[in-house]
Amino acid sequence: MSEVADVVVVGAGVAGLAATVALSGAGARVVLLERKPYVGGRAYSYLHPALNEVIDSQHVLLGCCTNLIDLCRLAGVERKIQWYDAIPFLEPSSDGEARRSEIIPGELPAPAHSMVSFLGAGMLSVRDKAGIARGLMEFMRGIPATDDEAFSEWVRRTGQTERAVRHFWEPIVVSTLNDTFERTSTRYAAKVMYESLLKSAEGGRLGVPAEPLSEFYAAMAQLAERQGAEVRLRASVERIERADGVWSAVLSDGAVVQGKALVLALPFEQAQSLMATIAEPSAEQRVVMESFAQFVHAPITTIHLWLDREVTEMEQAALLDTRIQWMFNKSRIRRSEGAEHYYELVISASHAELKKTREEILASAVEEFGKFFPAMREAKVVRAGVLKEARATFSVTPGLERFRPEADAWGDGLYLAGDWTKTDWPSTMESAARSGRIAAERVARAAGGKQQFLTPELPVRGLMRMMAR
Repeated sequence: MSEVADVVVVGAGVAGLAATVALSGAGARVVLLERKPYVGGRAYSYLHPALNEVIDSQHVLLGCCTNLIDLCRLAGVERKIQWYDAIPFLEPSSDGEARRSEIIPGELPAPAHSMVSFLGAGMLSVRDKAGIARGLMEFMRGIPATDDEAFSEWVRRTGQTERAVRHFWEPIVVSTLNDTFERTSTRYAAKVMYESLLKSAEGGRLGVPAEPLSEFYAAMAQLAERQGAEVRLRASVERIERADGVWSAVLSDGAVVQGKALVLALPFEQAQSLMATIAEPSAEQRVVMESFAQFVHAPITTIHLWLDREVTEMEQAALLDTRIQWMFNKSRIRRSEGAEHYYELVISASHAELKKTREEILASAVEEFGKFFPAMREAKVVRAGVLKEARATFSVTPGLERFRPEADAWGDGLYLAGDWTKTDWPSTMESAARSGRIAAERVARAAGGKQQFLTPELPVRGLMRMMAR
C-alpha cells in the first residue's frame, strides 16, 4: 500500500484546485484525483471533433470575485484575463445599427459611481430608472437575512416595470445566477447587486479569460504540483471508505489512494453518489445526505460561430430583447488572427433550448445575432457548434440556504467543497474557490493548524460605508 497522504482531494474543478493549492502551499501532502483528462471541472474546454476547434462555455469573473482572482494571481494567470470596465447593452434593430447603452463607473463615490452612465442609458425610460433606483436602495442597506422570497416576488413587490426587467434585471440576474426569477431567491440577487454594482466600482469589472478554460485552470494544478501535491488525471473514484482513522478512495482500476482527511470537491450529485458508498452513516450524516434532494440544476447553452468576416469590433456585450444574454468576440479576446472570426453567444437558464434541436437553436441564434450587427447579413457561417450543458450550475432556489452544508458537516475527517456548499455566494466560480479554501481551513484546524486561506471580500467604498448595515 502506498504512503498515506495528509489529504486526498476528489475533483479538480475550481473548488478542488483551490483546496489543493491552499493545503499544499501550507505544507500538507495532498493527492488530487480527477476522473477527466483535464482540470477545471465545469469550467473546461475541449477539442470539438467535428469543428476541429477548442471550445468552452464562457465563464467570466467579476472584480468582486476576490478568492478566484487571488487564486489566478498565485498561479500566474491573472495577466491572461481581459478586464472591462464598461458593460455595453445593445438593443436590436431591424434596419440599422443596434442602439448602445453603457454602464460604466465614473468619478463619483460608491454607490453613485455608475450614476451618470445609468441616468444617460437610452435603454431605460425615466420611470424604469426610478423603479430600479428604488429597488437598489433596498439592497444598499444590506443583503436580506433570509432567502425565502423569490426574486419574481421582489420584482412585483417593488413595482419594477416590464422594460426595467427586460433591460436591466434580467441581463444581470439571469446571467449571473443562471435561472429564472421564480427559481432564484432575492437574497442572492441582492448579493450580486451589492457586490458588483453598489459596494465599489472595482467590484463590477468584468474579466474574461483570454485562453481556453482548461489551459487557464491547468496553471493552478501546475502550481499545486510545484508545491508538492500529486495530481492524477483519469483517476475515477468508485467508492470511499474509512477504517482505522484513514480514508480510502477506491479507483475504477482497483487502485486505492489513502489520506488522513478526504475532501469531496464535486458537484452535489457526484458527492451524493460517493457518500452513498459509505457504510453505516450516523443519523446526523443521513441528514446531510437527505439535503441533496433540495438541489436542482440549471442549464447553459452556448452557440459557437466562425464567420468569414468580422461583424463587430466589440469584444463583449449584453444583448437585449433576445434569448441570447451575452456575446463574446473570442477572436479579439484571445487576440487571435486568421481569415475566420469566432463569436460565442451565451443563453443562460436555457431550459427551453434543452428540448430543441441543434439546427433550431443555431438558426434562431444566427437570426437574432443579425439584428444587432448588420454586417451579419453579408457574412457566411463557415462553421458552427452548439454546446448544451444541462447541469451547468445549481439553482439558488428560495429556501435552499438552510440545506447548503458546511464544509465539515459530515465529520469523521470528510469535508465537502463545491459552489453548492455554504459559502454565502451563489453558483459562481467565486463560490467554488471560496468553498475549496473554506474546506482547506477546516482540514487545517482539525489538524491543529490556524491557517486562514479565505481572501476577504472587497471593502465597502465611498458613501456606502454610511449606508450599509
